[in-house]
Amino acid sequence: MTEAMIRNKPGMASVKDMPLLQDGPPPGGFAPVRYARRISNTGPSAMAMFLAVSGAFAWGMYQVGQGNKIRRALKEEKYAARRTILPILQAEEDERFVSEWKKYLEYEADVMKDVPGWKVGENVYNSGRWMPPATGELRPDVW
Repeated sequence: MTEAMIRNKPGMASVKDMPLLQDGPPPGGFAPVRYARRISNTGPSAMAMFLAVSGAFAWGMYQVGQGNKIRRALKEEKYAARRTILPILQAEEDERFVSEWKKYLEYEADVMKDVPGWKVGENVYNSGRWMPPATGELRPDVW
């Protein structure tokens, strides 16, 4: 759109020839501007928030306690199963130990056959107590 169409004049000789168009307030004026600090009192009160948080905490701790009971029961079940199979495992280990001990005594007898007064299988520490080997294995091939 051109200036001539807006002003209904064929052209302009000077800026002074333009009709005055000035912005102003709408009829009846502008709405008042709120500049005062107004704190709304909507939302939960401090007591309501405290009770809600306390309730959530109590419910969470209850759930933790229930989880602890379940975990404790599972742990006890695992230990009971281990206690149940322990005699079987011990019997197997004892059988393995006896066979390895016999092999070791045969090896000791073969190695020490030329030593006078050597008693095969006798404890060299003379403590009076029988102690199984600390390694848990009898491996004459490594000794």
